[in-house]
Amino acid sequence: MRAVGVAVGALVATTVGLAPVAVANDVQSKQWYLGPMQAEQMWKVSTGKGVKVAVIDSGVNAKTSSLKGQVLADEVPKSVAYRATEDYDGHGTTIAELIAGTGAGGGLKGLAPGAKIVPYRVKFEDLKGGEGELSKTPEPAEAIRAAADTDAKIINMSFGAQGPSSKEKAAIEYAASKGKLLIAAVGNDGRKSGDTIGYPAAYPYVVGVAASDKTGTVSEFSSSGGYVDFAAPGQDFPGWCDDSFRSYCDDVNGTSSAAAIASGAAALIWSAHPDWTVNQVTRALIDTAGRKWPKNDPSKYLGYGAVRPRLVLANSHYNPGPANVDPLAKENGGDLLAKSPASSSSSTSSSSSAAPSSSASTPSQAPEKGSTGSTSAAGSSAESSKDDNTLWVVLGAVAAVVVVGGGGVAVARARRAR
Repeated sequence: MRAVGVAVGALVATTVGLAPVAVANDVQSKQWYLGPMQAEQMWKVSTGKGVKVAVIDSGVNAKTSSLKGQVLADEVPKSVAYRATEDYDGHGTTIAELIAGTGAGGGLKGLAPGAKIVPYRVKFEDLKGGEGELSKTPEPAEAIRAAADTDAKIINMSFGAQGPSSKEKAAIEYAASKGKLLIAAVGNDGRKSGDTIGYPAAYPYVVGVAASDKTGTVSEFSSSGGYVDFAAPGQDFPGWCDDSFRSYCDDVNGTSSAAAIASGAAALIWSAHPDWTVNQVTRALIDTAGRKWPKNDPSKYLGYGAVRPRLVLANSHYNPGPANVDPLAKENGGDLLAKSPASSSSSTSSSSSAAPSSSASTPSQAPEKGSTGSTSAAGSSAESSKDDNTLWVVLGAVAAVVVVGGGGVAVARARRAR
């Protein structure tokens, strides 16, 4: 997760053992989540084609083997286009590849390899350069507002700061009013301050994503609190760790990567259902997320659960519910799109949200709040599933009590407040 102003976490959180990857072709084998998420099966239905994702970060190197032809630099508004395809430390390029990388040349394979990336290079606290560099590089709020005026459907924000900014908050609300799906990393302060969630993830109308490991357990570094909406894989796979782009580094961990994978998941769904609104895509993610607690009682660690786009793609009759009703309106403090003409333009039925795909595993009864008797997510792999796929259970049917730093913590979640 990137840091803006006051740092809320490491640049690339918990970057463990920066050992260069010797064999490029081995990179994809280390993307362990592609198997349990059944990426190959999903790509038969959707690759994210037709969906553009704005990546607001340290810039995106469009010349990596995995991103050739994937980056739409010409679509960046001129006012914020300064050096958009020059990534000064590899972070933005990693995010872009995790979303839409083709995997060519042994590079990272994105979860939505048919999607396209619109790059934005913005100011972060580690940006170096003279007065010219600093004056020409836009602030995150400027990039968010500019991206809102394009046809990008998703805005990925793998960065954060401890305090809110009125300018950034206004930009977020503007983008939300334009029907954009705003996805952000919740932060990497889990080991230090626990419940400190960074902005923009903590703003209303932003989907906050936490990181999980191979077992479906929340990552120790992942921040927690009332602004966590989903969890996605966020550790133990490679990424770029400098601006040389000579080799990947192992174990580039962080909620930044988790946010990127969530953005890829949303792109797959939106590509398969281009007429859906942001409300319907968000509701589909909520309804099909893997969890073992009631949907109306999200976890402060994993939110509504692990993202599982396959369950939407596998059900051709999936009903995403009303186009003009924000499924997170209560948490957001209101529905910006309720009166928007665009929100009612979908041809999809506006009836209330139907049950998720019948192929989803049925959540078991969650324990009472305060209970510490449940198992960790790692222990959930033994649960049965209609998919008969224990890896899917690991990613999707996480337990209601999550292990953080070795101790069981009961599920609770505070609601958003403006």
